[in-house]
Amino acid sequence: MPRTRSLAWSELKIGLISLFAIVMATALVFMVSGEGGFFWQRYALKTMFVDIAGLKPGAPVRVAGVEVGSVSGVAFVGDRVEVLMEVGKDMQSRITDRSTAVLGSVSLLGEAAVDITPSSQGTPIPEWGYVPTGTSAASVAAVATQATEGLAEATKMLQDIRAGRGTLGKLFTDEALYREINGFVAAAENVVSKVNQGRGTLGRLANNDSAAKALEASLQNLETVTARIKSGEGSLGKLLNDDALSRSLTSTTTNLDTITGRISRGEGTLGKLTTNDELFTRLNSMTNRLDTLVSSLQQGDGTAGQLLKDKQLYENMNGTVGELRGLVQDIRANPKKYLNVRVSIF
Repeated sequence: MPRTRSLAWSELKIGLISLFAIVMATALVFMVSGEGGFFWQRYALKTMFVDIAGLKPGAPVRVAGVEVGSVSGVAFVGDRVEVLMEVGKDMQSRITDRSTAVLGSVSLLGEAAVDITPSSQGTPIPEWGYVPTGTSAASVAAVATQATEGLAEATKMLQDIRAGRGTLGKLFTDEALYREINGFVAAAENVVSKVNQGRGTLGRLANNDSAAKALEASLQNLETVTARIKSGEGSLGKLLNDDALSRSLTSTTTNLDTITGRISRGEGTLGKLTTNDELFTRLNSMTNRLDTLVSSLQQGDGTAGQLLKDKQLYENMNGTVGELRGLVQDIRANPKKYLNVRVSIF
């Protein structure tokens, strides 16, 4: 039986060196790939998007533009897409509940990435926690779509203008509107020409120094008046600046409010007249009777009515008064004629 040859030290040394090289190469690959180091140096996070725009596992995860990890998986959760990420643990203090995750792009070709905004002011998100979703910036495809829609709208607008639709279209196609605008421009030029020649009020103001000086003097007088009012001169100035007058007006207003309140509550004669139905009914009844009395007098009913309407009765009463006046005068003139006093002594 052949003897087993022992492993030589040189062969063992080559194996150890090869193993060390493989380990170093693997570490170098992890370090160059920028995926957050070894598995014990990374932790998992999640986020949710309505549309991931072609995001695939292996896409970079960036914090403030710095690549700190990668996307490890995507899956539907209801109508939304859940994105699983692995990032370096040294980023845990910067990825907090105040951070937001949005879809970004690696290049102009539209390769998707996940961008996370750093915020060290909040509470760090634990492993397998969800990063809040923010508003994504418009991608190149979205911008191209918007540009296409804008070009379509512009083409439609040009077609409407050429067809004479709208104000701008009528301006380009309607000769009557063109003539009206041309006439308006000519009239404006005429007005400007008259102003430059000093015609009219505006022309005199623009060209006549005396008119400008008069206007300036009026403005100065106005400033003087306002300054006097502000300093408390005159009645208006005292009204604006005198506290005593203000208190007096306030007191008057308060008294007026008190009076109107008493009237509303039915206090006093005016309040009862305003709120007491019985008093109003009595006044209304008295007014109706007075109207009836006046109507009777106008129709000649009764002695007073006949006195107002019967001319013969008026003349008889006037004659009687005249006779009484003459009798009184005769008595005054000849009292003995009417007064005969006899004294008898028994």
